[in-house]
Amino acid sequence: MSQGSPGDWAPLDPTPGPPAPPNPFVHELHLSRLQRVKFCLLGALLAPIRVLLAFIVLFLLWPFAWLQVAGLTEEQLQEPITGWRKTVCHNGVLGLSRLLFFLLGFLRIRVRGQRATRLQAPVLVAAPHSTFFDPIVLLPCDLPKVVSRAENLSVPVIGALLRFNQAILVSRHDPASRRRVVEEVRRRATSGGKWPQVLFFPEGTCSNKKALLKFKPGAFIAGVPVQPVLIRYPNSLDTTSWAWRGPGVLKVLWLTASQPCSIVDVEFLPVYRPSPEESRDPTLYANNVQRVMAQALGIPATECEFVGSLPVIVVGRLKVALEPQLWELGKVLRKAGLSPGCADTGAEPGRSRMISQEEFARQLQLSDPQMVAGAFSYFQQDASGLVDFRDVTLALAALDGSRSLEELTCLAFEVSSRNSPSTTRSTGSSSAPICALPRHQTPPPQAAPPPWPTGLCRPPSRRVTEHLDLPSSHWPTDSGQHQGPTLGLKPSSVLLDFFCYYYWFF
Repeated sequence: MSQGSPGDWAPLDPTPGPPAPPNPFVHELHLSRLQRVKFCLLGALLAPIRVLLAFIVLFLLWPFAWLQVAGLTEEQLQEPITGWRKTVCHNGVLGLSRLLFFLLGFLRIRVRGQRATRLQAPVLVAAPHSTFFDPIVLLPCDLPKVVSRAENLSVPVIGALLRFNQAILVSRHDPASRRRVVEEVRRRATSGGKWPQVLFFPEGTCSNKKALLKFKPGAFIAGVPVQPVLIRYPNSLDTTSWAWRGPGVLKVLWLTASQPCSIVDVEFLPVYRPSPEESRDPTLYANNVQRVMAQALGIPATECEFVGSLPVIVVGRLKVALEPQLWELGKVLRKAGLSPGCADTGAEPGRSRMISQEEFARQLQLSDPQMVAGAFSYFQQDASGLVDFRDVTLALAALDGSRSLEELTCLAFEVSSRNSPSTTRSTGSSSAPICALPRHQTPPPQAAPPPWPTGLCRPPSRRVTEHLDLPSSHWPTDSGQHQGPTLGLKPSSVLLDFFCYYYWFF
């Protein structure tokens, strides 16, 4: 990047960049007036009857679940249950579970493909995970074993069903719990067909079915063949999706129970056998299976995931919170056919060059007034309605994707260093390169981190820096706690807990 006037930019690539992937954490349900009337009528007449009958069937499951494990010791439960307990109780729970979903409106379960035997594929991976109704996939899979939270054992009926299933339990409060879960998954998956198959929802949380979330490696640690299982809800109106932002649990349940008929498609893909490299690297294995399933579904495979209770999406080489201004700015630039990598601006380190909306549009070469106003509003403005061009520089550098996290961190400290000259306003004069650190050059590890720059928000907490995988030398001493948005979507009723039976995976 050379010095010069702010308008001296590298030529822009006329070819538009790849389209932005859909946001998988947001589900918007738009109902017409006629649909609203229909749901009001059926919701008042049909939904209460269906939910009441489903509750009755749910509690009828408890005796069968209890009978299978009654009188067995913990040592005996470490081996698969066989004999009359397996035959009677398994078939009873399977039949009542199908009746429960039938009463809620899932009149048809269409199965495509052939389910592999436990010897061919000890592990099943199901996606996309979009709703608490997804446990319906267990029925054509003949009730495979699952991984669930240990805390669910104390939930009425649900605890009995977990013991019946001989589920693999993971505790949030026990640091060694995850290691034991990994060992147990590996033990069952490599038992040579002794144990039934283990089912995972590798995304670990619900999305809106428009894209696959990043697969967690838990299902792939054993390095054994897996069978991908696709779940589709080919209904005219998507009332089942339960995303991070969208209709809540009760609304999803009410709308779905108000539908005259809901259809579920379950498709078994061919068994995926890992290569030697994939067997040694669960993350690589998970990513490759994710791409295969995304291709079969016709939707993109993304790096979006949950970090704690916060949904994050990938921007460049960063993971940032759901729908941040940075994400929206990237969509604006892609829509305009601009490449952030060609927009190396001239923000002088330590100097705040305040620019107006007109200059902002000229620098980013945006001509649509509405697009300019939207992109300009993503940045903090002063009393005069101006924004600091250093903020624009850092945003474009992050969107470019060619800089590592450590390089971006160095750049942020460099352009905001408080040891530099005082703040001045831009008069259109020449400016220096934005950072002395060349791209792709890693700063010396022995260099002490600079102080947190003034003018920025308060330092992130240790929890946030851990999520960003920053080196420990960059951790601030601030003791504030990160207050990110929480899910707030955990169902409280026993029926809804049943639908979330297989929701909490590691």
